[in-house]
Amino acid sequence: MHTTGSVFHRKDFNLETFFKYLFGDSNPAIDLHRSVHHDMNSPLSHYFIFTGHNSYLTGNQLSSDCSDVPIVQALEKGVRVIELDIWPNSAKDDVQVLHGRTLTSPVLMSKCLKSIKDHAFNASEYPVVITLEDHLTTDLQAKVAKMVTETFGKMLFTPGTESLDEFPSPEFLKRRIIISTKPPKEYLKAKEGKISGNGSQKENDSSEAWGGEIPTFKSRSTADFKDDMEEEEEEEEEELQDDNCAPEYRNLIAIHAGKGKGGLDDWLRVDPDKVRRLSLSEQELEKAAKTHGPQIVRFTQRNILRVYPKGIRFDSSNYNPLIGWMHGAQMVAFNMQGYGRSLWVMQGMFKANGGCGYVKKPDILMKSDSIFDPRVTLSVKMTLKVTVFMGEGWYYDFSHTHFDAYSPPDFYTRVGIAGVPADTIMKKTKAIEDNWIPAWNEEFEFPLTVPELAILRIEVHEYDMSEKDDFGGQTCLPISELRKGIRAVPLYSQKGDRYKSVKLLMHFDFV
Repeated sequence: MHTTGSVFHRKDFNLETFFKYLFGDSNPAIDLHRSVHHDMNSPLSHYFIFTGHNSYLTGNQLSSDCSDVPIVQALEKGVRVIELDIWPNSAKDDVQVLHGRTLTSPVLMSKCLKSIKDHAFNASEYPVVITLEDHLTTDLQAKVAKMVTETFGKMLFTPGTESLDEFPSPEFLKRRIIISTKPPKEYLKAKEGKISGNGSQKENDSSEAWGGEIPTFKSRSTADFKDDMEEEEEEEEEELQDDNCAPEYRNLIAIHAGKGKGGLDDWLRVDPDKVRRLSLSEQELEKAAKTHGPQIVRFTQRNILRVYPKGIRFDSSNYNPLIGWMHGAQMVAFNMQGYGRSLWVMQGMFKANGGCGYVKKPDILMKSDSIFDPRVTLSVKMTLKVTVFMGEGWYYDFSHTHFDAYSPPDFYTRVGIAGVPADTIMKKTKAIEDNWIPAWNEEFEFPLTVPELAILRIEVHEYDMSEKDDFGGQTCLPISELRKGIRAVPLYSQKGDRYKSVKLLMHFDFV
């Protein structure tokens, strides 16, 4: 009995005390106080990295303000890759950050850099990568080089050679800032085109109170791809000559980005002497995955793949991150202000490894002798058994008329897996009528073919006969760190903030 904590030494130990212990913070489903425990000495390409997209936007992609505030919020939550779109100001004598050809109002680059410096390593000591979308003249590139060097000083990692033959490790790069962009090209005035879109996005299922269900891998037709409007067309067009670029700017780039001039086979070519970063939109990756799955996995064993949301996501929504992860993509870039189920899964993945923003890729993605093929269904490796016992805390965290004006709520729980296609599923309990402390006592089994990539999804909703069901909390947990036994599972809001009292009591077992 001595090992179980002070609660058991009390003379008045009884069932109520034991119940409080079970529901207490000292009995979590995953140990949030556990520090970094993955091997951090492998090259950067061996890790999934918590990655932001258009990190400076406060809201939608077309008309929201640009600010350093969302950058700070992302860094404080452990995000390790920050994206800045950099443009000349109207006087062409300074650099500002904004989403090009839209109505977003700009913020000065110098302000963003200072905020990154001040907040980079509060949540994690592991490196912060700044990905730059560069639309600058040569003289402004030189200005950026000066700005970056003066702001970060010795924190800045510069490789000293034109290109790296292997990426350094997160351990080696602790408390360092890394710049990633394409080697500079000539500034094209012609690119200053028209405003893209008018913000009148069609209502879709992602406008639900808690976001639409995460899209499956097979749900998109070829027509969808044709209809997709490319976002950052400047992101990865053919490399242009950069004869008159600023050399001091070029020397800052530690992670070189670029696609090359050919097609998919050329993009995914592995150079034994040089590593680089490739960027693909979510629909480019989905299309490539149909024919080049194992090649993408092989490419990501040495090189970095960044995936970004398609351009028609004006509402800052997100996509299924598993499409990136199961192909080894390290930088699955998300709109951190795009609250909803996809972002919850992303937050779940990066609860692993002490929340440091770097999660070691499973061995299955790193084997060189038998390359993992995401399209092949493997045999079941283990089965996760989940029992949903009961929940409590809504009575304290919500107003008593929040769910129903005249009666207690009717809660049900959705529980399931985000993982490779064969493992992905959602199930639900029955709704318990008129009860603030629902007891479901239902067990579910989840056979897992690739448990290393599986995230447990948990949501509570309140059944409403006449309207949309109300949201009652959610969490996502990395199965690799799930603790067996009866556990307390705290729930979070749509925005990912933990509720003070709302928890579920659950049981986990692996067979």
